[in-house]
Parts: sequence; structure tokens; C-alpha cells
Amino acid sequence: MRSRSIARAVVWGVIAILTAAAPASAQESLVTEGSPPSPFSANKQNEPAVAIDQQHPNILAAGANDNIDMEACNAGTDNTCPFTEGVGVSGISFSTDSGASWTQPTYTGLSARNCVGEVGDDDPPCEPETGPIGTLPNYDTNDLVSDGDPAVAFGPRYLGGGRFSTTESRLYYANLTAPRPGTKPFKGAEAIAVSHTDDIDGAIAGDNGAWSDPVIASRQSGAQFSDKEQVWADNAQSSPFFGNAYVCYAAFRGNGSGNQPLDVLVSRNGGTSWTQHQVTAATNNTHSRNGFGRSGCTVRTDSHGVVYVFDFQFGFSATTAAAGQIQMIKSTDGGAHWSRPVNIFQAFDTCNEFEPSIGRCVEDGVGGARSDLSPAPSVDIANGAPSGTGATDRMVISWVDGRDGINREHVMFSRSPRGGTGWSTPAAVERPNPLGGDPANDRGYYSAPAISPDGQDVYLVYNAFDTPFRTSAIGPDNDRQLVGVVLHADWPGTAFSEIHRGEPGDARGSSQNDLAAEFLGDYVYAAATNDYGAAVWNDVRDAADCDAVDRYRQALHDEAVATGEQTAEAEEPRGEGEPDAITEDEGDAPDVQQECPATFGNSDIFGGGFAEPTP
Repeated sequence: MRSRSIARAVVWGVIAILTAAAPASAQESLVTEGSPPSPFSANKQNEPAVAIDQQHPNILAAGANDNIDMEACNAGTDNTCPFTEGVGVSGISFSTDSGASWTQPTYTGLSARNCVGEVGDDDPPCEPETGPIGTLPNYDTNDLVSDGDPAVAFGPRYLGGGRFSTTESRLYYANLTAPRPGTKPFKGAEAIAVSHTDDIDGAIAGDNGAWSDPVIASRQSGAQFSDKEQVWADNAQSSPFFGNAYVCYAAFRGNGSGNQPLDVLVSRNGGTSWTQHQVTAATNNTHSRNGFGRSGCTVRTDSHGVVYVFDFQFGFSATTAAAGQIQMIKSTDGGAHWSRPVNIFQAFDTCNEFEPSIGRCVEDGVGGARSDLSPAPSVDIANGAPSGTGATDRMVISWVDGRDGINREHVMFSRSPRGGTGWSTPAAVERPNPLGGDPANDRGYYSAPAISPDGQDVYLVYNAFDTPFRTSAIGPDNDRQLVGVVLHADWPGTAFSEIHRGEPGDARGSSQNDLAAEFLGDYVYAAATNDYGAAVWNDVRDAADCDAVDRYRQALHDEAVATGEQTAEAEEPRGEGEPDAITEDEGDAPDVQQECPATFGNSDIFGGGFAEPTP
């Protein structure tokens, strides 16, 4: 990364000083503010991540799967809306006012914004061009494509020679990556790549040079598909491993062979190079559904540099909620050696309804949004960052659980006083359904907790459905109301209170690129300082339902039920884990831009900073 000018450094220092004491916003805001409301699929975002720079707590970064640079459906055949080959989907946004407002930078890279097409099917195939992009830069120039599953973390800036700064910060962005078409920069279909920036003002301004080149961090084989990573940097100066960076991820090997361990990557030089450690067995002896082993991991460190990795080990049922295990794995020597996984909670996935048309479990109804990874644990530790002095190392964990069946999905929460021992009995903390009737409570979809560095305040964000499972996709009575909710509690035992509820929207307005089902991704995120909590969630308030798409999804469902076969592929060729395009019955799909409202598919990321309510 080339050095920034002194003038820019001075300006950024002034901004940090002026805004560091700014109060956190009590108002939500649009995080993906640069993405358009139409057309589909450029208006599509999901799977948000958020991180706070504890050295400069007014600074936040958020990642998301973002189709902002994809071609319009009218490009090429009008009833297909494919991912454009070679074009990335890993979006980035920044806030400099504690989450009150957000900026989505524009960089330069390979883009399909030029492929708008015309009505009719005679357009030539889209040819991406170098131009404005709203996703991570420097991927195309390294023969890579940023493929989503975003993960972000702030740590100290690397100074060289094994030393890290105690005043300057580095932002890490980990994501999936694929080879640019016609190239082979690594083995296998999908790898884990990590970029970083020390120059937040340059990154906000849209300077490609503010970001490093992406580094392929995972150790790849020809048969490996890397997936569902999370990144963390040891940001407590009290830690003997201060500055170490860690990435956990699921390593799918051999295309369904059942060989799927959890791996952890470790960097001791600011992300320049990484070592890999397999921390679970390669197979799942519980005979899990689809041969899955462990996925949905979280990685964090305490004030002493102990690394904690949590994952979900799948249960065994293909069509109903199954009992899996949330596991904890530890390293006390900076990631050099790892303990055996320890089962700490039994957790049930939300696979109470299986959607045959897409080969996925869904929670909201026919043609609904997948819910395979709802029990994936999200964890945070009060490590006292940035100094680590006086840290309590309290731990909080949350997941969504389907043990009580459809329409009674729970947001579960537990806490540990220190070191992951003495966990409290998991409790359901979802709020009453404000719509009343059935279901009685919010139906948890994905959740994430955060705890303040001093361990005094806990925040929790979740997405939920407030309508029961719909047995039809068609008509106004079959809407699926999705909402984002933020809770707060004081440590140790105060009950959660609701501090924010977003505006609901109909999840039918979201979509896979192949149109066969809704798409909302796999997670939400939260982070906290000693003064406020930040949260980001999937939001469909501005997404319009499309009757033609609803009828198409219903037809796919009915055909799958009648024939006993899937009518759409459920493979994972892209980081979002959804198909590129319909492979059968393509002629029955609607011409989206002609038959749907303009804002069909307009899923967004909303979020904000929420002041500690009980100072």
C-alpha cells in the first residue's frame, strides 16, 4: 500500500478528534446508502457485518453482499438476472459519527453497470467494463472476484518487525473469493481472501490505493470450497498476542464427501501472510444432514490473548429441526495450538419446513428465505479494548433455535462470567409480536450479541418474522413481515428491553438471482463501545412484492411436490450460496423489469448506533 499524504493524515486526525465524542445516534439509518433502489439485482444487499474501531470509537465499518455492480435483468434474456461473471459482490460502508450516518464509497474496478439492456431477448451477453464499483477494489487486477460472505474487524496497525501501533488502527475485510474467468490464481472453486486498510479517510474517499491487494489466506486444494468465514484482530494491548489476526471458516472438501472440518487462519504480521490450523475433525460422526460438519463460526479474543472459536455442529435430520451442538475451541498461545472442541449447548436448527423447489429449509413460507444456519452462534467478549486494563472478559452468546417447531422460533441468549465457563441457562429473549395474534412472539431468524469492553452493557440485534408460515406465495394475505430489532440489558441480570424496532417489510420482495425464492442471507451483526451499541440487519421495507414472481415460485413449489424432484438447483457457485440462474423451466420465469414493480428485490442493510440507555 502506498503512503498517504501528510495533509490527508492531518485532516483525518482532525476528523477523529472532532467526532470522537459525538453522541451515538438513537435513530436508524440506511447503511448501504450508495446502492440503487432499482433495477434488480443491482438493488440487492444482504448478510451485513459491522465493526467498531475501539481506538477511535466514532469510526465504524460495515460489510455486505452487494449486487450494486451487476447487470440488469433486461441485459441478455429478460427473464434471467444472473450474477455477471468477473464482477464482485463484497460491499463496504463507513460511519464517522458512531453509526448515525453512513457512506458507501465508489472505487474503480470491473463493473457491469454498463449492461442495462433493452426490452427483448436479443441483447448480446454482458461484457463487464472497468468503471465505478461499490465493492472492494483491487480484486480484478489480481485475477480475483470478491464473492461475499463479508467479515470486518479493526485491530492495530502493523509497524513491521512484529510490532503493532497502540494509536493507529487497521481494518481487515475477509470474504470469499473466486478466480476471475479464464484465470487460476489458486486451487479450488472458492477461497478466503483478506484485504486491509490503514487509511480510512482514503478508503471513504474511494481511493483504490487505500486498500492492500487481497491475500489468499486459506490453504486451498483443487476440491476445496471455503465458506462462511469470520475475522477478528486481537485489539487489547494487555494481550501478549496483541495485533494477531484470526479467521475461522468451514472447509468443504470433495464436493459433498462429508469431509468438512473447521479451519482457523492466523496472521502475526498484519495480514501479509497466514498459517492454517484444522481445529475440528474432518467428518461429523453425528451423521448430520447433507453430510455437513461444522459451520457458522465466530472468533474472538480476551484481554489475555486467549482465542475462542465457536461453531455449530449440525444434527442429522434433512426435513425437521435437528439437535446439533454449539462448540467452543480455545488457543492459549496465540493460535499455535488448539484445544479439542467442547460441546457447550444443544441447539436446534429451524428446519421445520423444507422447501422442495430449492432444496433448502425455509422459515417464512413457500418460496421463502433459507434458514439453514439459524443456530450458528454469535459471540462477543468484554476484553477491555483498547487497553485491556481492568477487563472483565465476560462473554455473551446468541443463536436462533427451532426446538419448539414452526412459528415458535426463539432468539436464545446466554452469558459466561469469564473464560467460557459457568454459562447461564439459555433463555429465549425475543419480544412479543406487535402485530398480535399468531405468532405470539417475534419469530427469530438470525441474531447477534455485543458486550461493551468494560462488560457492563449487552446489546442484541435480530431479524424476525411477525407473520406465521405461509403455505402459499400468492396474494396479499400471504405476506411475510420481516423486521430488525435491537435489545439492551445491563450486566449481570437485568432483563432485555427493546431499544429499537425497525420498519417491517414483505420478504417476498427479496430474491435469489434465479427468482426461485427469497434471499436474505445467513446473519446479522452487532458491536459495542462503553457508550453505545451498533447493529446492522437485513431490511426489506423498501422492497416491492411482485405477483408474477410469487406465481412463478408457487409453480416451482407445486411441481417439486408433484414430481418429488427439485426444479431449481441448490448448489453454491457464488459466495451468497445461491444459484446463478434457473436451470429448468426458464421460459416460465417472468420478465422482471416489465412485469414487476421497479423496487422488486430491493433488500437493504439498515443499522445504527444506539446510546447506552442506563448510564
